[in-house]
Amino acid sequence: NKSIREWTELLAGDEVLATAILDRLLHRAHVLNIKGRSYRLRDLEEALQRAHA
Repeated sequence: NKSIREWTELLAGDEVLATAILDRLLHRAHVLNIKGRSYRLRDLEEALQRAHA
């Protein structure tokens, strides 16, 4: 769950590698930026709260 801008950092600062990978992944792609909390994490937090109650 990293933004496109963070990929260079994830690939040890290798901007050329990040650009090449993103070029291939994003070719003809529709990018959707979804903001907000993950449903998966929210459900996990609720389950943990119920377990501790």
